[in-house]
Amino acid sequence: MARTAARLAAVAVLFLAITTASAADSPRTTDLTKAFRDAGVTLDKLQVVEVGGIVVIRGRANEKADAEEVGLVALRLGYARVANLIQVVEVPDDLRIERTAERELTIHRSLDGCRFSVDSQKGVVVVNGSVRHELQKDVAIQLIKGIDGVRQVKLELVRF
Repeated sequence: MARTAARLAAVAVLFLAITTASAADSPRTTDLTKAFRDAGVTLDKLQVVEVGGIVVIRGRANEKADAEEVGLVALRLGYARVANLIQVVEVPDDLRIERTAERELTIHRSLDGCRFSVDSQKGVVVVNGSVRHELQKDVAIQLIKGIDGVRQVKLELVRF
């Protein structure tokens, strides 16, 4: 709840900064993502922009300390006003994802006769095997995308 309140406050500050500027001198938006990557930030889905003197940082981190470190990088780069909107996400339980995916693929009637092998690494699920119809690939993707912790699905399926 506190994290959501902090994000809302940061968004409100950004909104006020944007709306209080007159149309004649509307704030410029500068993409700083490359500068932060060059400074060693390796977060997933990192996106950094400067709007009206405020640096807005977005992305995903596995730990709170990683998210806080990006704010310190902004200070080291000389930016004093920072809105750190980095989302801290849990590390996916790959074994649970694999078991759930295998179960879902096995019990779904439209996939009868198909053969699957499932592997998950950090929430990226790779499905190997064979299907009878192209539409079964779509069904498999939709089933797996609905599993908690899945970040991406890669299919390596062939028709037989």
